[in-house]
Amino acid sequence: MDKTVQKQVDAGLMLPLMEAFYTLQGEGYHKGSAAYFIRIGGCDVGCHWCDVKESWEAEKHPPTNIKTIVTEAKKYSDTIVITGGEPLMWNMEPLTTALKEAGLNIHIETSGAYDITGYWDWFCLSPKKNKLPTREAAARADELKVIIYNKGDFRFAEEQAKRVGKDCILYLQPEWSKRDVMMPLMVDYVLANPQWKVSLQTHKYLNIP
Repeated sequence: MDKTVQKQVDAGLMLPLMEAFYTLQGEGYHKGSAAYFIRIGGCDVGCHWCDVKESWEAEKHPPTNIKTIVTEAKKYSDTIVITGGEPLMWNMEPLTTALKEAGLNIHIETSGAYDITGYWDWFCLSPKKNKLPTREAAARADELKVIIYNKGDFRFAEEQAKRVGKDCILYLQPEWSKRDVMMPLMVDYVLANPQWKVSLQTHKYLNIP
């Protein structure tokens, strides 16, 4: 990468943009609401069941000026969701500042494994066993979304729930390929532990991005 471009990326003035699109939010607290998604490339958390593995290698996604990203975002929605990849691998301060100056609400979905940068109106923490969230991320979470792939993930969910604040909304979400197996167990778990809610990937059922 050109040194000048690398400096811009390091400063958060350019970011490895994988894709951006306008759709309905499919998961968690805001499911069913319209939002403009900004997917940033780069992730080293390495979930074996990740459904966006093409986002992992940042160098495959062109560094894009945040002014261009914001200009496009303003055309579509008042709500912006920044996801990845793992967006907190990058300095989110310049992008979120520009989005706030445009009067937009900014959400993030993150593993929480990196230091928090940027301004967030809604913080969705989706922790992963491979790289646990920081204490700061757990404290900041507005919603905790734990992916359930096997029975051991219920114990992991309980461990992570102890780390978040008392007002954090708790979600269990079946990993897509295991949904038929895990959903009955999740229903029983939530009935026995009603502080949790079930989240589904409704966008996959609706066949939208």
